[in-house]
Amino acid sequence: MEAIDDSTLLAIAQQQPDLSDGRIHGEAIQVPVLEAPGQTRIGRFGWKDQHSSLLSFIGDAYLNEMGVTNRLRPHDTTTIGKTTTDPEDVPDNLGLADIDHFAEFVRGTKVPPRDATLARTPDALAGQALFAKIGCNTCHVSSITTAPAGTVINGGAFSVPEALGNKIIHPYSDFLLHDVGTGDGIVQNPPQDTANKLRTAALWGLRTRPRYMHDLRSLTLQDAIERHEGEAEHVERRFRELSPTEKQQLFTFLNSL
Repeated sequence: MEAIDDSTLLAIAQQQPDLSDGRIHGEAIQVPVLEAPGQTRIGRFGWKDQHSSLLSFIGDAYLNEMGVTNRLRPHDTTTIGKTTTDPEDVPDNLGLADIDHFAEFVRGTKVPPRDATLARTPDALAGQALFAKIGCNTCHVSSITTAPAGTVINGGAFSVPEALGNKIIHPYSDFLLHDVGTGDGIVQNPPQDTANKLRTAALWGLRTRPRYMHDLRSLTLQDAIERHEGEAEHVERRFRELSPTEKQQLFTFLNSL
C-alpha cells in the first residue's frame, strides 16, 4: 500500500465516474507526512486515510493506542499519571527507535494468501464474474501495480525497495474515501466533505475475518453488502436482484480471498 504511487490512486479516482455512470467518485486527500515536515502525500492508511506512510501511521498509533510517545508524536495527550520523560521511544544502538523497527516489520509482512483450492472452483469463478458484473470492483479494485523500485516517496523520507517495487498486488480496494452511508461524521483531515466518507475496505484476507465493515457491526457478508448505500446504492440494488444461487457464488468468491 505504501509503495503505490499517488498518480495511480488519482487515476483510479478519475476512472470511477465513467465506470459508474457518475455515481461513484473516490476522493483522494493530501495528508501530512509526519517524518517529512511540510510535505504531504495522498492518504491510504486508517479508515479516514489520515496517514500516507507506515511510519506516520505507526507513530500515531503508538501514541493514541498505546500511550507511547515518540519523535513523530512527542507529547502525551494527558499528563495525568505521567511518570516518564517524553518521548519514551528513543533510538537504540543502531540509531533506530521502536517505531522504525516496527515499520520495517510491517513492510516485510505479507497479507494472508488466498484459498487457492476454493478460488479454482466453478462457484468461486462464477462469483468473481458477478463481483465485476454488478460493479463491486469499481471501488474494490482487484489489481494495482506499485511504483518502480527506487521511487522516492513519503516526502523524500523513503525509497521503494526492490522487494516492493513494480509489483502487482491484489488488495480489492482503491484506498480512496467514499460515502456509502455508514459514515461517522468525523473529519480527521480536511476537507470537511470527508466527514461521512470512509476508505474502501481492502478485501484481501477477507476469509480470515469474523466481522465486517469499518465498525465490525456486520456478522455476515450479506449484511455487509446490504449496508452499502450512498455512492454504492446502485451496486447494492444489483446484489439484491441476484438469485439465491448467484449470491452464494459471490459469497464463495469472497470467502476465497
